[in-house]
Amino acid sequence: MNCDAADKIANAVLYEGYMLYPYRASAVKNQQRWNFGTLYPPQYEEVRRGTERSVMHVECLLRRGESKTLKIRARFLQFDDRPGTGSRKEGVERTAEFEVDWSDGARDFEFCFPSAGGEVKGSVSVKAENLSGELTKFRIELVNESATRPEAERDEALTRSMISAHMILYVESGDFVSLLDPPSGLAEAVAGCRNEGCFPVLVGEEGRRNMLLCSPIILYDFPQVAPESAGDFFDGTEMDEMLTLRLMTLAEEEKNEIRGGDDRARDLLQRTEQTAREQLMRTHGTIRSMRPINE
Repeated sequence: MNCDAADKIANAVLYEGYMLYPYRASAVKNQQRWNFGTLYPPQYEEVRRGTERSVMHVECLLRRGESKTLKIRARFLQFDDRPGTGSRKEGVERTAEFEVDWSDGARDFEFCFPSAGGEVKGSVSVKAENLSGELTKFRIELVNESATRPEAERDEALTRSMISAHMILYVESGDFVSLLDPPSGLAEAVAGCRNEGCFPVLVGEEGRRNMLLCSPIILYDFPQVAPESAGDFFDGTEMDEMLTLRLMTLAEEEKNEIRGGDDRARDLLQRTEQTAREQLMRTHGTIRSMRPINE
């Protein structure tokens, strides 16, 4: 699957809330992870109570083209131990890819990622239903099937969880239907789509509709990362200029703690120290468009 056009958005989703300013493990707000879209083991108490989930359920529509193969890319972070950081765990990127001939009707796939902290097992199930004309409805579920103790604390359950779970759906030939702005005549079919734990949006090159991102956060069709952004700051609702300035004001002892912690935080600090002036010049005062003030 060629997901180059969607990778920047997918990675921003993957690491949204992964760590927050001031990016130190000792900071109070970094004592607990704030990632969106976490799929916990089904035995975890909060899942059994209904306050957390272990399943992402997707329903979407496709106007069929010549191809009959749906490609699915499931992605998430798996928390694992990092030598020298004590109990602090870092996210390891995991990807499971599948191809589905939707003429088969229904398919199930399994995957497993072992680690020192605890393996993550899961499955993806796909059901295809041909509607009127050349319209196909897909029902897809990404399920965490990892085992954990029912009495496990959150930190223990997280080692067997899918963090920031999302899926990218792709077809060579065909058009996914926008669930946010459905074309004329398909509003009723779109209203019949049920999505739980995700928000499917068109992604990739604007104008092409052969790729769908099932995101755990609310996005619009064809989202883009600002070209002025030098890289991800990970912080939810981040503002590049503000966070660049704040990193510049950290004390040296705070910076040393960041350097000895998470690899991504260390890379972020190094990037900011080396190119802070250039980052600020790019991000300050950017205007996207001009319009009359009375509009």
